[in-house]
Amino acid sequence: MSLTHLSIRQQAELLASGQVSSVDLVRASLERIATVQPVLNCFVEVWAEEALARAASIGPHDGRPLHGIPIAIKDTTPWEGHRVTYGSKMYRDNIADRSALVVERLLEAGAVIVGSTNAPEFAHAGITDSPLHGATRNPWDTTRTTGGSSGGSAAAVSSGCVAVAEGSDMGGSVRIPAAWCGVIGLKPSLGRIPMNVLPGLWDTISHHGPLARTVDCARTFMSAVSGPSLFDPLSHIIPMGSTHTDISKLRIAWSVDLGCWSVDRRIATAITQTVDSLRRSVASVVDAPALFSADDSMLWLNMWGIFMAAYYGDEVDKHTDDADPDVVSLVQLGRMFSAVDSKRMEIARSSTWQRVTSVLATNDVIICPTMARFPGPAAKADNPFDLERDMTDGLWNSEDMTTVWNLVSPLPAVSVPCGFGSDGDSTLPIGLQIVGRPGQEDVVLAVAAWIEERSGVRDRRPLV
Repeated sequence: MSLTHLSIRQQAELLASGQVSSVDLVRASLERIATVQPVLNCFVEVWAEEALARAASIGPHDGRPLHGIPIAIKDTTPWEGHRVTYGSKMYRDNIADRSALVVERLLEAGAVIVGSTNAPEFAHAGITDSPLHGATRNPWDTTRTTGGSSGGSAAAVSSGCVAVAEGSDMGGSVRIPAAWCGVIGLKPSLGRIPMNVLPGLWDTISHHGPLARTVDCARTFMSAVSGPSLFDPLSHIIPMGSTHTDISKLRIAWSVDLGCWSVDRRIATAITQTVDSLRRSVASVVDAPALFSADDSMLWLNMWGIFMAAYYGDEVDKHTDDADPDVVSLVQLGRMFSAVDSKRMEIARSSTWQRVTSVLATNDVIICPTMARFPGPAAKADNPFDLERDMTDGLWNSEDMTTVWNLVSPLPAVSVPCGFGSDGDSTLPIGLQIVGRPGQEDVVLAVAAWIEERSGVRDRRPLV
């Protein structure tokens, strides 16, 4: 019996029945990592001996949500005593002196951490290619990127190394690679999972979130790590809600372009067909008005520049030659703005919130594509980062439809595969994004589960 590509639920059932042990699951995970790593480069560290020892110490199944289950964490999330490099040459030998709260909760839930996954330097980009560790490749087409910044985690899940991996999402960094790698990616409501890994605790665009094989795997991850903590002043206590939300009473608003994106026709068709199928199972489906403009994406980018300049700018100044040139550019961008500019960005962000919540006032979720394009080349050198707007016929030629949702960070957003599209010689997964009201992860996951059951993506495996 092959243990790779099993969901957490399937692994847990095998553990509970005694058919396999945690050692069996971890060994299968490590063997799969050894097979795909030379091709995909999805891992930075593999802690094989430690993982096997932890698995061997785990007793009979005790009901913890991740009891004995192998998982991975992102190379921006510290685990005390383990190397965490942030994808940067500046931190190539850095050993974490503390653990992120999300790591502590994963371990308390019984998880066995097998390794850390690749990310771009300081998680700065929607493509996973770092100066220190190189590019991660997409399991569906190894010439293409996974997306980023949690691209290593997405590739690890998609290729069968683990059923769930931790990621972080400041501007789509969970949802982008989830869409392009054909897995589930959830950006929870702000504060649902406490975040204490950044230098500042008052950041309002950053989230931990799962990259998962199934919606149920994402839900299990959330049950293990959610809940308030004094370590994060923005964490809150709203319960997750039912795992059996009835979608028949839901009201859905949807848009292919959100008012400003030029979307590939194959992706637009997949989204439209999925929404057409949903019409028969929900209370109502309405067209959403134009919610965003290119100015909103530039607002996020300017905020991201300030983030990078404040948190990493001094270090980049000391080691400019070692830094990713795009990180240097973002730091320079962030330094262009004054404190007054920063407060004015809050005013602009408030306008974005009012536009989006005016739709959510009468609808439970908003549906749109996750990405407007199929993934490009794996290497950054072949896939340049562009700080400028590119408009044609009033629509923005940007592939990413995720960053704007971090401007309204209390809203949960999940990417779920809804089908496939042919691009060149490749058949690639297409991600659909579902955004809900604050604290209502149960609702967006219920819609995602309905789509997952019918898309057929879950039952297909990538080339690697």
